[in-house]
Amino acid sequence: MAAHGQDRQIDYIEFSVADIARAKAFYGRAFGWSFTDYGPDYCEFGDGRLSGGLTLGPARPGGPLVIIYADDLALAQRRVEEAGGRIVRPIFAFPGGRRFHFADPDGTELAVWSAAA
Repeated sequence: MAAHGQDRQIDYIEFSVADIARAKAFYGRAFGWSFTDYGPDYCEFGDGRLSGGLTLGPARPGGPLVIIYADDLALAQRRVEEAGGRIVRPIFAFPGGRRFHFADPDGTELAVWSAAA
């Protein structure tokens, strides 16, 4: 994921895919993206400007998962809840940091991540 210092900015996008190898072949051939594997269920892509991930799983309603960076994850979660968002996946750890998922008032799922513990 991107460098720090971009508090409350879109930072990463994840696509849920049924077959990571097939998705890598498609996006690599169609757009020239590069890839870094992080196990059998996750692969990071780079397009030369933005990074994102390919994660094994069913397609998400609303399309790709947009991920926002926050310097203070707990504060970001409070702000989301106070603004009317609904937490759909509480804070969890992953390689590189922690994050949570939320639904906006229209039901669109997004995530917020932080490298801080």
